[in-house]
Amino acid sequence: MRVIGTAGHVDHGKSTLVEALSGINPDRLAEEQRRGLTIDLGFAWAELPNGETLGIVDVPGHRDFIGNMLAGIGGIDAALLVIAADEGIMPQTREHLSILRLLEISRLIVVISKVDLSEDAEWLELVRMEIEDLLAESGIENAPIVPVSAQTGAGIAQLLDELSGLLGGMPERGDRGQPRLPIDRVFVVSGFGTVVTGTLTGGSLSVGDALIVQPGGLSGRVRGLQSYQRDVQTALPGSRVAVNIAGLSNAKIKRGDVLARPGRLQPTLLADAHFTMLADVERPLAHNAEVKFFCGAAESLARLRLLDADSLAAGESGWLQIRLRETLPLTRGDRFILRVPSPAQTVGGGVIVNSQPGRRYRRMQPQVIAELEARLHGSAGEQLAMAARSRAPQTFADLAAQLELDNQEMNVALAEALAAQLVHDLPGLGIWSRDSWRELVKGIHAELGRFHSANPLRLGMSRAELGSRLRVKLNLLDAVIDAEASLLIDGVFVRSQSHDIRFSSEQEARIDSLMAALAAAPFSPPTISEMNDLAGEDVVRALLDLRRLVQVSDSIAFAAGDYAKLMAGIRAHIEAHGEIDAKTLRDQFGSSRKYAIPVLERLDAQGITRRVGDMRVPGANF
Repeated sequence: MRVIGTAGHVDHGKSTLVEALSGINPDRLAEEQRRGLTIDLGFAWAELPNGETLGIVDVPGHRDFIGNMLAGIGGIDAALLVIAADEGIMPQTREHLSILRLLEISRLIVVISKVDLSEDAEWLELVRMEIEDLLAESGIENAPIVPVSAQTGAGIAQLLDELSGLLGGMPERGDRGQPRLPIDRVFVVSGFGTVVTGTLTGGSLSVGDALIVQPGGLSGRVRGLQSYQRDVQTALPGSRVAVNIAGLSNAKIKRGDVLARPGRLQPTLLADAHFTMLADVERPLAHNAEVKFFCGAAESLARLRLLDADSLAAGESGWLQIRLRETLPLTRGDRFILRVPSPAQTVGGGVIVNSQPGRRYRRMQPQVIAELEARLHGSAGEQLAMAARSRAPQTFADLAAQLELDNQEMNVALAEALAAQLVHDLPGLGIWSRDSWRELVKGIHAELGRFHSANPLRLGMSRAELGSRLRVKLNLLDAVIDAEASLLIDGVFVRSQSHDIRFSSEQEARIDSLMAALAAAPFSPPTISEMNDLAGEDVVRALLDLRRLVQVSDSIAFAAGDYAKLMAGIRAHIEAHGEIDAKTLRDQFGSSRKYAIPVLERLDAQGITRRVGDMRVPGANF
């Protein structure tokens, strides 16, 4: 299914032409019919000679209603530019043509309407020549020019044939599984409730589907669907659709909102964009200018930050960060139009390259511009790598939605990015860019460097502390450390591969004294406090980190070899007798309950033993 828009000046007979094509008067408002003036969007449909149903969006031509025109023109496949034979090209005709070019709507038929009002063949030829000059100036070649009269029917059949030919060679809009419906009309049907209309893109929508309205995050469900006044169970991308929404009041929805599946579309206040000024704009666009921003069916006031220039003159292009006055649900690849409020005029348009930049860029930064250029012009793999730059890995589905790729396209992009080593595909975590990975590695080394410098006798920083400082989840931290040869996980510690604990000769002497004291009473050792007095607290902590000492409670630790003997003895006794108690452990090793009970409690905590009354029996980890 295809959708076209009708554009042109207010008096050029667009609505009459639509009615001649479809039998439907698109001017549904009483004021429109009284004044003969299209004020809001009108909708109709027609059958083409090839049997295809064609959706028609009739947009206002008057400059006072250009905002309404922009709300309806974004989702169309082609346009009819209507120029009246008795008036010729008007300023609004030029603006509408400029908007079509900025939105990259290149399929165009020019309709010379009201030919019944002009019987002068020479005048009609002059109008045609003027139109050909305008098309040439606009870089549009071979656009058909069709004279018609909606009153007599002259040329209507030829126009329908031209539409069939123009649209027949177009590929079908892909179903990427990510439906989006920019809402251009909201109303209530008695007995059914809220209904919204729009042109569906990105994927199909079915009765019963859960959906969300952005911005605002309102949840609902598809109760019913109509396409061209026919009830359907599934609406296809590229068609005009009316959606009956269950669970939402029409008072909470407005034109410009977007229907999507939950989790697939996030509103934003900030967006990166490439922008081109129209060639006939009189005044340059300055940094920090306030404009009206139009995208899909939405509009918002916005403030512009020019990233690579202080101003843009007519015909120039540049990079913008757009700061919106209100959140809008934008995605990469969305086309937009900018207008200045005084004097009101269209100044240019462009494309969103990143709808979630997450930060305000410094201006005139070559690296920033290079990254934006890569987002706009890069290969599929490079685009994926850019999208995967984030604080944490993203899922395949989320990245596909962000890039508006179907599964097959996403697989191709992922294969290319992996082959070029632009991303990491982390099992159980998601897809993450090489640059984000490197930034985390750099951050880990910086934190560990500071820690090792301040604590030379500590083996490393705890994983939990490092993850907290870097604000990264431990499973991602572990994945990065495991893959980096310069980083080591040593028990519960993370350290740089180059870091080792080195004791001074004086500290070594104190360690010798401590080890002698432990050897003298291996199973009734000095308390940790007494060890600190003998060797120094920092040295004892280092010996614990190095696992030369094993701590079993807040106050008790054993030499590692002596603790291993305790474990072997306990395991042998349990294997022989099925159980052990503190008294047996005390007597077997010539110790006391002061030491035996903490040892057994540690084994209970580790699941090596399990307490039954006063006895310990094998635990799950025995």
